[in-house]
Amino acid sequence: MKLKIATLLLLLLVVVNLSAQQKFITTKGKEIIGANGRPFLIRGTNLGNWLVPEGYMFKFNKTSSARLINEMLLELIGPDETKIFWKKYLANYITAADIHWLKSTGINSIRVPFNYRLFTTEDYMGGEGEARGFALLDKVIGWCKKEGLYVLLDMHCAPGGQTGDNIDDSYAYPFLYESRESRALTINIWRRIASRYKNETTVMGYDLLNEPIPHFADTAKFNPMLEPLYKEITKAIREVDKNHILFLGGAQWDSNFKIFGKPFDSKLVYTFHKYWTDTTTAVIQDYIDFRNKYTVPVYCGETGENTNDWVRGFKNTLEKNNIGWHYWPYKKLDSDRGFVTFKMPPHYGQVIQFADTTRSNFDEIRKVRPTNATEIKMALDGFLNNCTFSNSIINKEYIKALGLH
Repeated sequence: MKLKIATLLLLLLVVVNLSAQQKFITTKGKEIIGANGRPFLIRGTNLGNWLVPEGYMFKFNKTSSARLINEMLLELIGPDETKIFWKKYLANYITAADIHWLKSTGINSIRVPFNYRLFTTEDYMGGEGEARGFALLDKVIGWCKKEGLYVLLDMHCAPGGQTGDNIDDSYAYPFLYESRESRALTINIWRRIASRYKNETTVMGYDLLNEPIPHFADTAKFNPMLEPLYKEITKAIREVDKNHILFLGGAQWDSNFKIFGKPFDSKLVYTFHKYWTDTTTAVIQDYIDFRNKYTVPVYCGETGENTNDWVRGFKNTLEKNNIGWHYWPYKKLDSDRGFVTFKMPPHYGQVIQFADTTRSNFDEIRKVRPTNATEIKMALDGFLNNCTFSNSIINKEYIKALGLH
C-alpha cells in the first residue's frame, strides 16, 4: 500500500512538473508549441519606434537613427527640454491602452525592439542606467500579461552595431563582431535579461540580434562570425534560463540562412524578414527548405510597410505555409501602413526641415535653427499628444487585410 501511495505521489509530481513546464511557449520539431500543448501560430505586430526611435517614422529623411534624432533635438531645443521630450515620449507612445486595444484585434503576441543602451550607463533617450530598461520592459510585459498577449524581446540595437546602419543606431560599421568588449557586453546584457525573466511565462522568447550584417558589408568576413556569436549568447542565457525560446535571425537583414549549421539548442526558432518582394511561396521557399532539412520552426519577424493588398497576400502565403508573423510596425505618423496612425501636428514641418538640413558645424546649426520657439514647442508637444492611443486613428482596412478585427 505504501509503495502504491509513493508511486502515485511520484506520478503526481511528474504531472505537476510537466504542467509547470508547459506554461512556457516552447518548440517541438517544426512547430512552436503553446501553453496548452498545441501548435501556436504567431500573429502580431512590432512596437517599432518606441524604445528604438527611427527617423523615417518621424518623417525625417536624413536624421535616421535614435542617436541622430537626439542630436537634432539637442540642437533644436537644448538638453533640458530634450530630456523632458523623451520622458513624455516614452510615457505616451505606447501605453496600457495600446496593448488593450491590440488584444481586441485578435493578435496573440507582440515583438518589442529595444536598444542595448537602456541597460547601460550610456545616455539614451534622456536617461541612463539598467534600471530604466528593466522598468520599461516590466511595464510592457505587465500590460501584456494582463491582456493575455505574449512578448518577444528583440535586441534591435547591439553594442558596437550588429548591422552598421540606422536600424541599429550605430556608427556605420558593424563593430560588434570585431570588438571583444562589445561582444562581452551583448552577452552580459542578454544574461541579465534572461536572469530577470527566466520564470516569466508571458515572455515568449528572446530575439538575439535584429537584422545582422547588411548586404553592403564585407559578408565573406562577417557572415562566419554570426553563428559563433549566437552560440556564445545562447550559452550565457542557458546558464540562467532554460525555459525560453531563442530566435536567431539570418545574415543580410535576417534573410540569409546559409550561415547556419545544424541547430545547437533544443529551443530555437529561425527568423527571417521580408519587405517589398512578391507575395508568393517562392519568396520564402529557402526558409521552408531550411525548416524541412533541420526540423525546426521558422517565423517572419518583420514584414509589411506596403499596400493592404500586399499585406493580405503575404500574410496568406505565410499562414498557408504554417509560418507565423509580426507585421511592422504597430503605429506610424501620418501613414496607413500600420495598425494605427496619428496626425502630423501644426508647425511640425519646421522640425522636419531642421532635421533634414545640413548641420555639420556650429555656424550652420545657428543659421538653420527655427527662430519661433513657441511654434517648435507647439509642434513637439503636438506630436507627443497626437501619438497617444486616444488620439490615434485605426487603419481599419489594414487590420482587415491581416484577417483581424
